[in-house]
Amino acid sequence: MGSASIAQNADGARTLEEIRRRSDDPRRRILFTGATVVTMDPGIGILERADVLVEGNTIAAVGSGLEAGDAVVVDAAGTVVTPGFVDTHRHAWQSQLRRSIPDVDDLASYVTTALAGYAPVYEPEDMYVGTRLAALSAIDSGITCMLDFSHNSRTREHSDAAVRALLDTGIRGVHAAMGPHFGAWDRQWPEDLTRLREQFTDGSGRMLTLRAGALATGDIGGPALAHGPDLARIARDLDIGVSVDAVFGTPSSQAVLEWEEQGLLGPHLTLIHATGLTDRAWKAIGATGTTVSLAPTSDAQIGLETAVPAIDEALAAGVRPGLSIDVEVALAGDMFTQMRTLHTVQRMRAVNAAYGTDAEPARIGVHDVLDFATLQGARTNALEEVTGSLTPGKRADLLVIRAEDLNNMPLNDPVGTVVLGSDARNVTAVLIDGEPRKWDGQVLDVDLAALRAQVRDSRDRLRERIGH
Repeated sequence: MGSASIAQNADGARTLEEIRRRSDDPRRRILFTGATVVTMDPGIGILERADVLVEGNTIAAVGSGLEAGDAVVVDAAGTVVTPGFVDTHRHAWQSQLRRSIPDVDDLASYVTTALAGYAPVYEPEDMYVGTRLAALSAIDSGITCMLDFSHNSRTREHSDAAVRALLDTGIRGVHAAMGPHFGAWDRQWPEDLTRLREQFTDGSGRMLTLRAGALATGDIGGPALAHGPDLARIARDLDIGVSVDAVFGTPSSQAVLEWEEQGLLGPHLTLIHATGLTDRAWKAIGATGTTVSLAPTSDAQIGLETAVPAIDEALAAGVRPGLSIDVEVALAGDMFTQMRTLHTVQRMRAVNAAYGTDAEPARIGVHDVLDFATLQGARTNALEEVTGSLTPGKRADLLVIRAEDLNNMPLNDPVGTVVLGSDARNVTAVLIDGEPRKWDGQVLDVDLAALRAQVRDSRDRLRERIGH
């Protein structure tokens, strides 16, 4: 058929209609043509005026002059096509409380307000609303895979609501379940991980993946929530990974060394934040292939431990980290902000360290942070074989970013344009597992008026319950 564009006009609507008309065909083909394609595959690189062919839910080919055949052809000239971003750690259930504590000063203030104050009054419906809002907003800003660190699993119903919210949005979801820090709960975790795996995952590790969530130490939530041999055994028996939050300072460094002695470190384990760790802990992390999720704005803005994202420490240990959002009660919710913050902070730190000496600053670049936000994020979430790069054979999780919009024109360096110039308004299309989830700049299949009412109602109920 003829070529059509992803434009905010009738052509774009007709293209989407044709794509969806063929949705039942497992071999449906969509061909994006004429784009600058940033594959994030080291063996393919960046291609100018190139095409991306999607067949079913898979990237079939990337190159120039690809044959269209019976494909729906989409004119992507003037755009940059990239892999979708991968968020490796977000507490999605809190989203109806967005920016409610924007100037929170430290971890203790956040814990008191969000975890000890609001979390105990959440009902399953509130879990659903918050998680769905977070996932839809993630899609809007180009995040195609999100790890939801769901540490408010008070009952089976709370967990089920969070999982259903991920499934209902069509995002590639990773549900990392953990018991709550404070208040009454059913104590069904971590044993309930077995039921969650059997009920909600198909074993393929594709659209929904399960992980165990835990804390590094018992300082905040008590020893029952801390990672150790018992949780590691459950995760190993279920063949799932473990994501460990609040990895800070000397106590967490000691825990890392204990896990090393116990044989608990490795690629199946993700350490979140990893701020203020000792050199010995970092050596153990690097030597075992343990993955790391950095939260650049969280560390810096809230002031966690040293308040400096541990990018230099990670790279020195041979770890290329994933990136994450953390808590929207105080932070921005998009990956563009995380990339820019890390890029700026690391380069500032590198120059500052070399100032007054003959040393050359060891700066990271825009390609590094885009790698962290895509391929390394997928590796951190144990989904590197599924997503994270535009590699033929991987699932079709991709973004189409307008490069000729007012804030991006003219297109000079495509990676610089994505990392330093773009934001959610430039993300004109998002495909997840080959399905359009955003098109013509609009997230699909969402009644915004109804969603807005649900979010406000949930927020107001929460405030009323805590007497706010």
